[in-house]
Amino acid sequence: MYPAELVNPMKAQLTQNGFKELLTPQEVDNIIPKEGTTLLVINSVCGCSAGTARPGVLESLQGEGKKPSQAVTTFAGFDLDAVKQARTYLLPYPPSSPAIALFKDGKLVHMIERHMIEGRSAAMISANLKQAYEEYCN
Repeated sequence: MYPAELVNPMKAQLTQNGFKELLTPQEVDNIIPKEGTTLLVINSVCGCSAGTARPGVLESLQGEGKKPSQAVTTFAGFDLDAVKQARTYLLPYPPSSPAIALFKDGKLVHMIERHMIEGRSAAMISANLKQAYEEYCN
């Protein structure tokens, strides 16, 4: 498990921008199946998370256009039980961190895995998410 002093600033990048933290399996189960659209970010300490995933996600939520009803996050290698539970909602996709998922009425409708984050810019990730928001969000 990663030390809190390493993880907390990375968590704050999302939570200070309106993301709700999911710290327990129960919180995951109370949020993911809800009606509406839920953006889930499985946060990570890796460079692609810092360099493109978090900035791309935050950029996707700016400006005009459709947006998810709620944005939530949990941290791989730190919020162990919550991440394990969140990954049950991401099946059949294998565990990936970082990962970005969009749910509509509790159903996974869009998934960005680590291999789709690595080597891509924050702007590309943002554009990918905005397209999904237009298709699935109200």
